[in-house]
Amino acid sequence: MAQYDYYPRYGLENYSFVLPMEKKFDSVASTLWMQENWHHSIALSTFYIISLYAGQKIMESRKPFYLEGPLFYWNMFLAVFSLSGVVRMTPEMFWSVGSNSFEYSICTASFAQGVTGFWTEMFAMSKVFEFVDTWFIVLRKKPLIFLHWYHHVTVLVYTWHAYKDHTASGRWFIWMNYGVHALMYSYYALRAAQFRVPRLIAMTVTVLQIAQMVMGVYIGYRVFNIKSAGQSCQQTNENLYFSFLIYFSYFCLFCHFFYKAYLRPNNRYAKKVGQNGDVKQGNGALNKEHGEDKANNGVLKAQNGTKKFQNGTTKLQNGSITQNGTKGLNTILNDQHEPLGQNGIHQNGTIKNQKPNRRRVAKIE
Repeated sequence: MAQYDYYPRYGLENYSFVLPMEKKFDSVASTLWMQENWHHSIALSTFYIISLYAGQKIMESRKPFYLEGPLFYWNMFLAVFSLSGVVRMTPEMFWSVGSNSFEYSICTASFAQGVTGFWTEMFAMSKVFEFVDTWFIVLRKKPLIFLHWYHHVTVLVYTWHAYKDHTASGRWFIWMNYGVHALMYSYYALRAAQFRVPRLIAMTVTVLQIAQMVMGVYIGYRVFNIKSAGQSCQQTNENLYFSFLIYFSYFCLFCHFFYKAYLRPNNRYAKKVGQNGDVKQGNGALNKEHGEDKANNGVLKAQNGTKKFQNGTTKLQNGSITQNGTKGLNTILNDQHEPLGQNGIHQNGTIKNQKPNRRRVAKIE
């Protein structure tokens, strides 16, 4: 069903500048390759799922990897890539709707060539590389929810299946996904860099994802009506039903995620007031992923330090001084009063001072 020449179209001549790889893009070769190899997306997805299961089993007996640095750069790379994609596809999108019609934008796949053709191919290939997102979760031993891996698998298979036939509504799917991912991966990059991102930003990302699914279902509905009326629209029935299935399932899953994350009582952003009037976040414990401080029952323990404070008593683990509520006391340690061991050495391991009147003085304040 794919074509190799469309008219009217938004060609290279309409862009103020064209990148070398965009100019060299061969839509015919790209489409033929996808028609011959799209089914490998199923094999890749199967291997992906098996590797996740095996990876989680392997990590059960191991400590999580600290990968915030690589995770930051990975998310920044995907954010810049997605931003580039939406910027390069936006002029053609506005032209297809503004200079033609909404029906043209969902039924004529003129975007599958030229500049937008290159970024369409990059979009399809990127769905394989986005599997790396999940491996960061596995190696860091973070919770892996069904929505995450299900979304990755179905998007890859659907995208390759749609690309082989130049599904016209893919213009909208790709453009929306590039835009949402540009914001989403920027958000993830900030999180990886330990920035405290406001709750509103996280909610906005999820709302945009839900809006994307609503638009996907609506586009499928419009295509179905056009085809039912006997008009031409470049999308196979097989791919149309596939799009209905996955977009509706995404809508349900993302709505459920939104409820659990932001609306349900005791969600991860909810604040609770403790018995002592202190405000607690989440489960009431303050955990620093990269620190070792824990506050519990008024006891402050510094694991890498040498001091422990408990019930007003200060103990120096590697020292020899203990203070029990006394302040400003001068303690005099006289070597002469300590019992001697063999060869004139005190039992505490110190050598007897040759001058009996000299004393060691420790001042505690």
